[in-house]
Amino acid sequence: MAHSPPRSGRPPIQQLQTVADLLETPALARLYAHILQHGPVTVSEIVDALDIPQGTAYDYVQNLETAGLVEKSRNQRPYEYDAESIALTLSTDGETQTITPALIAAVARRDEHEDIDVYIERHGLDGLAVALKYAYEYVDGTVNHRIVARELDLSPLEAEIILQSLEPVATEYADAAA
Repeated sequence: MAHSPPRSGRPPIQQLQTVADLLETPALARLYAHILQHGPVTVSEIVDALDIPQGTAYDYVQNLETAGLVEKSRNQRPYEYDAESIALTLSTDGETQTITPALIAAVARRDEHEDIDVYIERHGLDGLAVALKYAYEYVDGTVNHRIVARELDLSPLEAEIILQSLEPVATEYADAAA
C-alpha cells in the first residue's frame, strides 16, 4: 500500500522512484530536507547552504519538481521552491514501514555521519526507520539506550551510538512525529 498527500496531484506510484532515489542518494535527500525545512528557497540559496555544485542542485530540484515533491512557489526568476511533505507507507508480508521526511533527513546525514552509514549497512533502511522511532522516545526521555538495545537486539554501545546520531533528526522532526 502506498499513500502520499495529494497536494502535488501526482499519484504515489509516480513519486515512488523519486522517493527511492531520495533513500539511495544522501545528497538528494539533503537537498529535499533543506527545501522542506527552509522553503521557499532559491537554487542559489540551496547551493550556498549545502555547498553542492550548482548544476547538481538544478538537476536535483528538477527531478523533485517532476516527481511533484517540490514545486515553484514563485513563478518569476529567481524561482523559489517549496517541498511537499512525504508520507509513503509500504506494506509487504505483514510488515509496514512509512517513509517520512524525518527518515529522509536521517538518510541525508549518511555521508556526514559515519555511524548512520554503518547502521544502514548493518540493519538496512528498515532498521534505520525503526531506530528513528526509538530516537523520538529517547529524546522524550521515555526510553534509554539499554531499553532500545534490548528491543532491537543491539549491543548497548551500538544503541547509544545510533540514538545519539539520530537525536538531532528526532528533535527537528518531533512535531511531525507527534
